[in-house]
Amino acid sequence: MLIVESHATSHVGRVRQGNEDNFLMLHVSDARTWMSSQEPGEFVIESQVFEIDSSGVVLAVSDGMGGALAGEVASKMAVESVSRRFIDQDPDETIAPENYNDALVSTLYDATVQANNLIHSQGRTDPQYSGMGATFTAVGITPREIDLVQVGDSRVYLFRGDQIYQVTKDQSLVQQLIDAQQILPEEAETHSLKNVILQALGAQPEIYPVAARFEPRQNDILLLCSDGLSNEISSGDMQRIVTSNLEHLEKAAAQLVELANERGGKDNITVILARIRGDELSDASNGEVKLEMLDLGNIHDTADQDTAEIL
Repeated sequence: MLIVESHATSHVGRVRQGNEDNFLMLHVSDARTWMSSQEPGEFVIESQVFEIDSSGVVLAVSDGMGGALAGEVASKMAVESVSRRFIDQDPDETIAPENYNDALVSTLYDATVQANNLIHSQGRTDPQYSGMGATFTAVGITPREIDLVQVGDSRVYLFRGDQIYQVTKDQSLVQQLIDAQQILPEEAETHSLKNVILQALGAQPEIYPVAARFEPRQNDILLLCSDGLSNEISSGDMQRIVTSNLEHLEKAAAQLVELANERGGKDNITVILARIRGDELSDASNGEVKLEMLDLGNIHDTADQDTAEIL
């Protein structure tokens, strides 16, 4: 049996008046969800332990944008829409045997596209929400795979053995410049266009989520976060805090938020930490983490290999 221990929190930070971030923890077979609900000034960590069957669990972070309440509305619509897509599935709907292992990631991908349609439509029909959008980065965990679906620049990190890997790549202009070798990675931190992202839910009528997959290992720890954390804290500090609290990940989540606030807290801060354990999982090693890049239009026939970056 696979066990996922999860701890999630979202904090307004020290500068913003409201919190436009949100998170989602969804146990699919139980149709139970947990989302961010705390008021400004509160600091609550939502902790759950999930027994994972083939239906899996979904963890996600969404960072809203758009001014006034629009960003808050967009991120809330994102997590609620994705949650409904799973909960409202027809239980009698049959899945072809060759598609069974891809049911979660296919649903997650479709739900992300559907969320984009809803947010985009709301922004076009209601002037007060014009131009609103949200990032959306999610993992779907089953006993055999960890699937990723990403739109925007909210990140997923993996702690495996004594290494930390960034397993998502920001869909941002500065990341595009890094890939084109026009700037160095260290220049991105202070680049004038650092906050320009290339995709967001609701910003365009069509989106192209990035989807990937890798195999879980014993005691893998996933960290999902909005850029309110990753802009303030280095991967080395993340690793130090998590490895110092391996048996108390809720403390690690609290310390990550506290450090981000100490370093300015210029944005909302959202964190999910999730540890994966199971008798049938292979032991972690310090080798490469192989990512299978998925083409959800033809998931079985088109898949490229990539390697997560050791930080």
